[in-house]
Amino acid sequence: MQNGMHTDTERCVRAVQSKDARFDGWFFTAVLTTRIYCRPSCPVVPPKPENMTFYPSAAACQQAGFRACKRCRPDTSPGSPEWNQRADLVARAMRLIADGTVDREGVPGLAARLGYSTRQIERQLLAELGAGPLALARAQRAQTARLLIETTALPMAEIAFAAGFSSIRTFNDTVRDVFALSPSDLRNRRPKTTVLTPGTLTLRLPFRTPLNPDNLFGHLAATAVPGVEEWRAGAYRRTLRLPYGHGIASLTPKSDHIACRLTLSDLRDLPVAISRCRRMLDLDADPVAVDDQLRTDPVLAPLVDKAPGRRVPRTVDEAEFAVRAVLGQQVSTAAARTHAARLVTAHGEPVDDPEGGLTHLFPSMASLAAVNPESLAMPRTRRTTFTTLVAQLADGTLHLGVESDWTETRAQLLSLPGFGPWTADVIAMRALGDPDAFLPTDLGIRRAAQELGLPSTPAALTARAAAWRPWRAYAVQYLWATDSHPINFLPV
Repeated sequence: MQNGMHTDTERCVRAVQSKDARFDGWFFTAVLTTRIYCRPSCPVVPPKPENMTFYPSAAACQQAGFRACKRCRPDTSPGSPEWNQRADLVARAMRLIADGTVDREGVPGLAARLGYSTRQIERQLLAELGAGPLALARAQRAQTARLLIETTALPMAEIAFAAGFSSIRTFNDTVRDVFALSPSDLRNRRPKTTVLTPGTLTLRLPFRTPLNPDNLFGHLAATAVPGVEEWRAGAYRRTLRLPYGHGIASLTPKSDHIACRLTLSDLRDLPVAISRCRRMLDLDADPVAVDDQLRTDPVLAPLVDKAPGRRVPRTVDEAEFAVRAVLGQQVSTAAARTHAARLVTAHGEPVDDPEGGLTHLFPSMASLAAVNPESLAMPRTRRTTFTTLVAQLADGTLHLGVESDWTETRAQLLSLPGFGPWTADVIAMRALGDPDAFLPTDLGIRRAAQELGLPSTPAALTARAAAWRPWRAYAVQYLWATDSHPINFLPV
């Protein structure tokens, strides 16, 4: 699928007529006669083609005066896969908007993080998405408001504040504009069976099928740091460090969604918490496009057919993941978890978890930068790697975030002492979200390559893997899954 799919009218009409859910989030259908907009898979009878027009974003539909369909709820479709697979300015801006940057720092803050002028960013977003950063952020606020209205018993004034609105009036007007219902009408429409637990939000995180939860949740559970993460009663749970406070997320795989329970110390963090959970589980991926490409290799085809829909397990905190990658250099998973758990107990911030065994937030980079290097139970060279990394993350010399430029950041990481290609690439893959990051020196990958008859030397395997681009990070998941050995972090 190509960027700008909404301009291919014939293809969009076919997707709408066949109610194809794979295209949800890629484009939106606006109906000229009813002035509503839908997702492609809307269950109602499709309108006549001449009454359909197509937009690349919900925000563009709203700006053009269309309201969200009450049946298919287009605002709850998975996000466009574009923003996670591309590295250009628009994609990086969209990742930051999803992370709440415009609400917290305004458009100038967004521009400053990206290193462009506000005018350049507005022009590019408008050209590609039909809406500028403020309209895109407004669409996200409307969706957050709807979630809070339907899943909590909070007073509307508190919801307006939590969703990022500057006044009750703007909140009321936006909800009415977007959903053609007042906030109280929306609340009255929710199912009577809804169980509301004070302080806890329960929601569904949609994804494009297929999704194979085994490697995704298996990897997160196998590498879980005690106190920060746990696998409990079929759910992966972890603490979250968020802009306004902290939270606990509980994520359970279901057949057509991920059940998500969030406990937040400040409800303004709701959109950020959702965005980070989606990102960690790679829920906006387009598995059909990925798997179709990997199936063109006769060696990978049987692996894909056996368990399609593998995702790349990512992270909710890029800096935390980089620190954990260094702790995991040349040691087993168990040893890496022990190292991390010691740091968490000594330097993490305690949190209260009434439901389970989570005790701390992962330490901030500032607190890790203040650690006495002599207290670290690791070889001197790795100690230097660790202290250099956390010092640069703490003072901002190195920034790892959703907006990071993959190529530039990888080069920055490789310039640090003790950082080889494996460490830089595993951070690119799992923290920065580069879908084409590849680990040809990884022990598990080389072992899998050997068993499958693929070249096993890094150079030869990289040459062979060119055919898997731009999805080599997903090929890594399929190759890792062939290895029954525990996850080991060996190369540097």
